[in-house]
Amino acid sequence: MYIVVGLGNPTKTYDGTRHNIGFKVIDQIAAKYGISVNENKHKAKFGKGYIGGEKIILAKPQTYMNLSGESVRALMDYYKVSEDELIIIYDDTSLDVGQIRIRRKGSAGGHNGIKSIINHLGTMEFPRIKVGIGNKPPGWDLADYVLSKFKEEEKDIIKEVAMAACDAVCVIITDGINEAMNQFNIKKQQNGEEGER
Repeated sequence: MYIVVGLGNPTKTYDGTRHNIGFKVIDQIAAKYGISVNENKHKAKFGKGYIGGEKIILAKPQTYMNLSGESVRALMDYYKVSEDELIIIYDDTSLDVGQIRIRRKGSAGGHNGIKSIINHLGTMEFPRIKVGIGNKPPGWDLADYVLSKFKEEEKDIIKEVAMAACDAVCVIITDGINEAMNQFNIKKQQNGEEGER
């Protein structure tokens, strides 16, 4: 069993914001695999389904971002899964819009949701998919930037990256994280060729 958690902030106020890209990816997975994410428990909206014959839980914590770890810890305790069976999806300002990066472990890197999860799990070793939201423009406050909505010209890219992240989750579950990293951790270089990053 895998628990797949997309990070974001609850309520309609935050729909479509950069910080809520994790929720968007969960919605994409739910749509692709016919999973209804409408149960309320473990401080999350969640649903159960299958990917490649493997049982999964899709979850969107309802704690607000900086307390995400409370929900993740509750889900893991209830379903008795290990850190290896957890996949966290969240926004990353160090990646361009449209990029994703898969890692098996790592620090919070200034992300309050990941910081909370690390604090509650007592480890940095859990798989994660970072989804690029672009760096904040000069003069912007970081909090204002991550809570801003995507520009009109970014929306098609965001749809594509949500689908790519959905595919990455499927590969992690069916073929393992190494295969997913090999497939998805690439970057279009300036000369147009693809290269490892």
